Amino acid sequence: MTYQRLSPEQVKSDPERQLRDFKRHHEFLVAVDSDGCVVDNMNGKQILIFHPLYIEFYNLWPIETYVREIFEYYSLFSIHRGCNRFLAVQSTVRDLHARQDVRTIVEKEKIILPAREPVDAYIKYATENKQGLGNPGLEKFLTSRGMDWPVHKLLGWSEAVNRSFPFLEIPPFENVRQALSYMAEKADLMVVSQTPYDDLANFWEKYHLTPCIQTIAGQEMGTKAHHIQLAKTAGGYPDECVLMIGDADGDRKAVKQNQGLFYPVIPGEEELAWKNLPFFFDEFVAGSYGRKSEGKLLNNFSKVLWPSPPWEKSGYDHVEAYRQKQNLRIALYQRFNPAGRLKTL
Repeated sequence: MTYQRLSPEQVKSDPERQLRDFKRHHEFLVAVDSDGCVVDNMNGKQILIFHPLYIEFYNLWPIETYVREIFEYYSLFSIHRGCNRFLAVQSTVRDLHARQDVRTIVEKEKIILPAREPVDAYIKYATENKQGLGNPGLEKFLTSRGMDWPVHKLLGWSEAVNRSFPFLEIPPFENVRQALSYMAEKADLMVVSQTPYDDLANFWEKYHLTPCIQTIAGQEMGTKAHHIQLAKTAGGYPDECVLMIGDADGDRKAVKQNQGLFYPVIPGEEELAWKNLPFFFDEFVAGSYGRKSEGKLLNNFSKVLWPSPPWEKSGYDHVEAYRQKQNLRIALYQRFNPAGRLKTL
């Protein structure tokens, strides 16, 4: 097991090569998500960086509460938790255009909503060309639309997000390092994430977690399911020898597409999940986790994430819905950005 950081040139030219060349050293493969799973930064990144920067770039402060509510649904509190940033933008922009309560304010205040076409076109382009959704892919997309300012603006927002990450320093959850070290004795570990590669490498290196892992796969290498499929195929791991550790339903789907097993790090119970992980990992190695514990853990996991948007439900009230997460937003701003702009209701 030897982790080697990819150069910027490798990330741009052939980021998947490390996965195609994945070497098997143990009987088992364990894929580990990072943001929100290993480190409690999902809320901070989204609420303090992703969302306000998007509001700033597109001058959406008059509808800040609606933008935050929709973004938070797709990025944090629903079954879509952990989705790629461009997919979150696509869904958020779509819903901003679709919601009647938003349209009423937009028309009254003469607000210009972000156009749907740029992000829709980029996602279509990336899908058709089998590319990961990330800044390198968006830069390639721009070569055919060099005078398309809305695409430049989308890239500018995404670059600003990346440049802001280093200023939000949050350490891993307690027991993460111990659990990773324990698993690394019997399994090959890889990071599987939709965060940019350099941000992942910086974090895992800073907190001395890389000795436990073999490789890091970020958004530039495609979807999480694709990451697992490439490593699983390269190493020749049987289905029952593949495990994914994650905090989002997308993580579960990624490993199930590869016929593997899933261990949920339930949002709000992360430290307990990492404390208990060695016990469940032993079940996994013994071949009993799938029939003994996975179903029960998944049942508990499914109760945490919202299956549908609150604004589509009967009796919905925007002010009441926004206030449900207000204390979380306030606490994050007070801790990390007390001078930041945040509307409270």
